[in-house]
Amino acid sequence: MEKGFETLKFIKEDRIATLSLNRPHVLNAYNTQMRDDLWAALGAITDDPDVSSLLLMGEGTRAFCAGADLTEFGTSPSQAIARRSRLDRDVWSVLLTLTKPSVVALHGYVIGAGLEMALLCDIRVASTNAIFSLPEVRRGLSPSAGGSQTLPRAIGYPAALNLMLTGDQIDAHEALRIGLVHQVLPIDQVFREAKAWAHRLSELSPTVIGGLKEAVSVGMELPLRAGLDLERHLAQQVARAAMNFSGGDLEH
Repeated sequence: MEKGFETLKFIKEDRIATLSLNRPHVLNAYNTQMRDDLWAALGAITDDPDVSSLLLMGEGTRAFCAGADLTEFGTSPSQAIARRSRLDRDVWSVLLTLTKPSVVALHGYVIGAGLEMALLCDIRVASTNAIFSLPEVRRGLSPSAGGSQTLPRAIGYPAALNLMLTGDQIDAHEALRIGLVHQVLPIDQVFREAKAWAHRLSELSPTVIGGLKEAVSVGMELPLRAGLDLERHLAQQVARAAMNFSGGDLEH
């Protein structure tokens, strides 16, 4: 099943919702219309019981997403207003709190908001031609779509601060070395492998996946003892749900 959006391709098949950024003529740059389309699509995915995993990718051969559409800056009274208009709907929090597992296939330019979007996904599979950067500092700006928080959590404080302060680009192999991506493959394999990840994850219990994601994301913000209490609480919830699903006998 396909759904129509101006800046996205949305396909639902085999319990996988595939979202593909669809502005290849501008390297899939993120603009206000894409924000609105992602907001609607992610809301539909969240509410659809027939969707068990999300696969995110970009159309075209040159980029997953090259960041914010800078032409919108030129039509706004200020850069701050242009930024705020793109952030009015918090797509980033919706992606971060999605209880269903998310996989992103990355190729070509993965820059600025594109990298921040990828960092909000659970599994990141990159092609050998992928280039990563958070260049905001060179424009007198700072990351505003979560990058200052998600990048240190993904690769550690020193490496994250280095990328953000320099705005330098790194290639896929360096991204793999520092833990920014989970896997690097030739471009003719990356989309197939990302879909295979999404398929494997879609077969797992949504209750277990949701509980596990909450335990990790929320637990990281807590002291160890409180995190262990959260883990115990969520494990009990998952066990009760499994008992209800099986009619009280986990062996059946």
